[in-house]
Amino acid sequence: MTPLPPRAVGLGLRRALLGDLRAAPAGRFDFLEAAPENWIGVGGAPGEAFAELASKHPLACHGLSLSLGGPAALDDTFLVRLRRFLDDHGAAVYSEHLSACGDSLGHLYDLLPLPFSDEAVHHVSARIRQAQDALGRRIAVENISYYATVPGAAGEAPPLTELEFVNAVLAEADCDLLLDVNNIIVNATNHGYDASTFLRGLPGARVAYIHVAGHRDEAPDLKIDTHGAAVSDPVWALLAEAYALLGPRPTLLERDFDFPPFDELLGELDVVRGHLAGAPARSLAA
Repeated sequence: MTPLPPRAVGLGLRRALLGDLRAAPAGRFDFLEAAPENWIGVGGAPGEAFAELASKHPLACHGLSLSLGGPAALDDTFLVRLRRFLDDHGAAVYSEHLSACGDSLGHLYDLLPLPFSDEAVHHVSARIRQAQDALGRRIAVENISYYATVPGAAGEAPPLTELEFVNAVLAEADCDLLLDVNNIIVNATNHGYDASTFLRGLPGARVAYIHVAGHRDEAPDLKIDTHGAAVSDPVWALLAEAYALLGPRPTLLERDFDFPPFDELLGELDVVRGHLAGAPARSLAA
């Protein structure tokens, strides 16, 4: 497992992009990110295309279904299959969402926020440690976008802020952070906090890599995280601020649907490269 270079830029390995990714000139992107759930056991032409791309380019893996904050037991069988997939493809990093996406009845096919409480910190941290032990590697958890907070149980201590919650989980679980700068902009707008203050409150040494993506503006005080639009100016500005604070970090441009011409995606990657070029060599954040 070779870490991603700090100034690496990447794209998501999406089925809709398989042809463009295979035909892209060398050096137009530095790594690919794939959701293991979408590729484990896949055969035929898509499986062959995935295997070809994964053999030629460094691979990051971003999970969708562990439900690290959920109530049901972690799926030990899936963790075994996941570890084999990560090992077989030499995944440089594995990340998941700091959320729940299922219950005892199965998957809910959405990323649900967790209560910002001490109880939730202990619950999800224990499960992250369990997952890390099963996978034989550190994992990075992503700060998710959310649209409503989850109330705590009656009599529970006052809730933490989102920033306090994320920091407490990172410390107790001793895991890394997948920093999604778009999600910070979305949450800061929807929940009325300062994006820069949130960014500067995170433990920079734990940031394994960065996601940048687009969103939809519904109203001045409401943004919807879509991964289906070009990156907005506020997100670009926060990304530049992140590099100034953290130094260069591998960065993935997320696009999941409404794909523009491939050259437009490569153009956005060039914007990422431009910001990375101005990043200081070292992190200024603790």
